[in-house]
Amino acid sequence: MKKTSLLLILLTFIGIGITISCERDDICPESTPTTPSLIIDAYDVETPENKKAVTKLVIGGIGNDFILTNGIVSLSQIVLPLRTDANTTQYSLIEDAFVNDNGTPDDSSDDFYDGNTDIITINYSREEVYVSRACGYKTIFKNVTLNLDSNNWIISRQPLNDNQSVEDETETHFNIYH
Repeated sequence: MKKTSLLLILLTFIGIGITISCERDDICPESTPTTPSLIIDAYDVETPENKKAVTKLVIGGIGNDFILTNGIVSLSQIVLPLRTDANTTQYSLIEDAFVNDNGTPDDSSDDFYDGNTDIITINYSREEVYVSRACGYKTIFKNVTLNLDSNNWIISRQPLNDNQSVEDETETHFNIYH
């Protein structure tokens, strides 16, 4: 009888110990800052203190054939993810975009976006920073430069800080004037 009681008490304490030592699931909360995107505000070149939306804009990645915008949009703030596996990211920004049907209106497989295109190249150095066990690492970008490879509609660009870094996704990093 003593052995049975002792065994029950021992099993109860083991069960309590397991319950107490359990940890909550490791899920990265949405509020935790992760790898930030580059934020660009668009301004009017005629009145540089006024924001000006880029009309009929389509943004596409170069070297990976994806379209960043969901169709043709008008934006005064552009949010661009940067590559975490390279020190350069390129985008095609098409203002006054339209769908060119390539002379075959009944065949959408050869359609493409056309318009006033500027190519931007973003150069940077990467640094991985540990966030937490649940979230892993995030990449921050240092010494970020934005270069215009063509200037059809973007007249100029300006970093908001010397030695611009992209660590925070809530602040603007560059202004463009068009």
